[in-house]
Amino acid sequence: MPRLVKGGKYVFGWSEVYPEGKIVIPPEAYEDYRFQTGENVILMPGSRTSGGFSLTSLRLLEGTPLSALLLEIPQLSEFSAGEGTLIAHKKRIFSWLRMQEGYIAAPSQTLENYGVRVGSLLLSVRGSSLALGFLIKGPLYDLAHKHRNIAVF
Repeated sequence: MPRLVKGGKYVFGWSEVYPEGKIVIPPEAYEDYRFQTGENVILMPGSRTSGGFSLTSLRLLEGTPLSALLLEIPQLSEFSAGEGTLIAHKKRIFSWLRMQEGYIAAPSQTLENYGVRVGSLLLSVRGSSLALGFLIKGPLYDLAHKHRNIAVF
């Protein structure tokens, strides 16, 4: 997993958005975040700079300040809204999906909410220990395009 700049974020690779909304989680990221097949995962909006979304789970958020946010959104924390349903809260849009074996699959409407379309290349980065980032723009995204040794999944 390369770091593109000294002290910068770790980059796991490029994740292509395949037909039917399939996005492969780079194996190293899947392992780092201890995702599990069948686990419900949460999509949160990315930053204004990087766009895209972050992928996390209740397990990763437990005991953190973000867990309080989930208490405010019971249809997200209890997964009572339909899978892939867009859930608005304080001008931000969240959703949840069921983790497949090494990938997620999201409805096109869910992906479009995060600025993602079929055929897009998402830069998979370690945003924090709480969430895996999938970037669609910004300085790090642009810099990654200059590096030829970044794997595509």
